[in-house]
Amino acid sequence: MTDYTLSDATRAKLKKVSTASVATALYKRGLRNQFVQGVVPVEWKGQTMVGQAFTLRYIPAREDRNPITVFRNADHPQRVAMETCPPGWVLVMDARKDARAASAGSILITRLAMRGAAGVVSDGGFRDAAGIGALDMPAYHARPSAPTNLTLHEALDLNVPVSCGDVAVFPGDVMLGDGDGVMVIPAHLADEIAEECTGMESFEDFVLEQVQDGAAIIGLYPPTKDENLEKYAAWREKTGR
Repeated sequence: MTDYTLSDATRAKLKKVSTASVATALYKRGLRNQFVQGVVPVEWKGQTMVGQAFTLRYIPAREDRNPITVFRNADHPQRVAMETCPPGWVLVMDARKDARAASAGSILITRLAMRGAAGVVSDGGFRDAAGIGALDMPAYHARPSAPTNLTLHEALDLNVPVSCGDVAVFPGDVMLGDGDGVMVIPAHLADEIAEECTGMESFEDFVLEQVQDGAAIIGLYPPTKDENLEKYAAWREKTGR
């Protein structure tokens, strides 16, 4: 696990930025594949998800290893994940992009929320998705799914590097989710990405106002005309941003 600890200041900044801004900032640093593919909010409520990744890895289930009685085991990794994911962190499940069977259901995810997790991301499915969507905690999945995970998935490892939606997720990476989906920010870049994206969001709010007032894009976005930089400077002074 990384030694990085997400600060309250960086968390607060990231809660005000979008996955699009994060994607652009990471692209400038050569990182092109940090958006979790095929994952959407169970129910978007306008609350941006920010937290470090605590991971759970699934492998294909083998029938002789995964009868329903395995849930009686106190050390079953899926159950242990719900009880050990740290408060303020995001549980990230590598379900092999296979939503035919659920990677968790509403009872387990409710327990996760009650323990103070910042969110949950699975590139597989959730069962009882309506119940998960009713929680205040942000949740992301591929789609609803009724069958138990045991029919297709075996929960195997906790807090190891995983693939979630074709993105490499290392324990401690910072997950940011909005209405579009989820970005994975490498832990060592989180503070600088938060700072850069705060400025990007400010500029894009200015640009949107200009466009809504009838301004043309060329020379404004990006600001290749000095007059637009001057307008932006005046806008920042006026708005305090």
